[in-house]
Amino acid sequence: MLSAMPYMLLALLAGASVVTQQVLNSSLKESLDSATWAGFASYFVGVLCMSALALALRDPLPSASVAARVPWWAWAGGAFGTLFIGLAILLVPKLGAATFLALLVTGQMLASIAFDHFGLFGLTQRAIDLPRLIGVALLIGGVVLIRR
Repeated sequence: MLSAMPYMLLALLAGASVVTQQVLNSSLKESLDSATWAGFASYFVGVLCMSALALALRDPLPSASVAARVPWWAWAGGAFGTLFIGLAILLVPKLGAATFLALLVTGQMLASIAFDHFGLFGLTQRAIDLPRLIGVALLIGGVVLIRR
């Protein structure tokens, strides 16, 4: 457990960055009066940051032959990211950050259990069991409590 602690702290930091990103994107939407351009700005700054990281790490560009072997569905992450960013920009001001994130985590958990159960997209298959279902029920209960 202790050896996993740095990873768990980084995961908490990632979670805090998600809510920070959404609050900042919602604020940008209000300033620009456009959810589309706020989302574009978010992705543009993200591309700049990832480019700087790739350069700093001296990470070589994958070859065309490597890119050609990637399954078609692996390229769709950006489309789902666009859906997430666009909906977050619109929903955080309406629902509040806590309710949005509680619903987001619950949606992630429901999808994750399905992905694991069926072994989708190359994941190792892990059957749905009672502890996982209890976890989802607790998340849904958390949404109800946060929403109040």
